[in-house]
Amino acid sequence: MKEMDLLLGHFADGALAGLGADDLDTYEALLAENDQDLLAWATGAAPAPGRFAALVARIADFARGRHAAGI
Repeated sequence: MKEMDLLLGHFADGALAGLGADDLDTYEALLAENDQDLLAWATGAAPAPGRFAALVARIADFARGRHAAGI
């Protein structure tokens, strides 16, 4: 889904290098999830599962920061 490609792509470009090994493993597992679920989690329409909750919150915060900055 294009929306998730944009959201995750910008996060990967801007923040992925700062993730530790465990977070990178979680990010890789997150990428295997259904795009519709990812979008719902990232927008807050549905809660992210526990194993993804912190990373999804970080991705959503990153996206909100980009939006607030007009990027």
